[in-house]
Amino acid sequence: MANSPQARKRARQAEKHRQHNAARRSMMRTYIKKVIKLIQAGDKEGATQAYAEAVPVIDRAANKGLIHANKAARHKSRLNAHLKSMG
Repeated sequence: MANSPQARKRARQAEKHRQHNAARRSMMRTYIKKVIKLIQAGDKEGATQAYAEAVPVIDRAANKGLIHANKAARHKSRLNAHLKSMG
């Protein structure tokens, strides 16, 4: 356990940040899952709209340092490739 006041404060901050990051990560995964679900259902129009909503969320996660930029690009690229293969 943290003994100094500074260490106690950092522990509090770390827990706050961990919960905030977990919520953002979960939100990003939910948006990705929505796109995947619509692709599997064969709803190209809905999947395209869901993809357009997911891209800014993924980009924001990368810009905030929640995920690596390459991971964001990989997710977007794979989702887009699935969308294009539907046509």
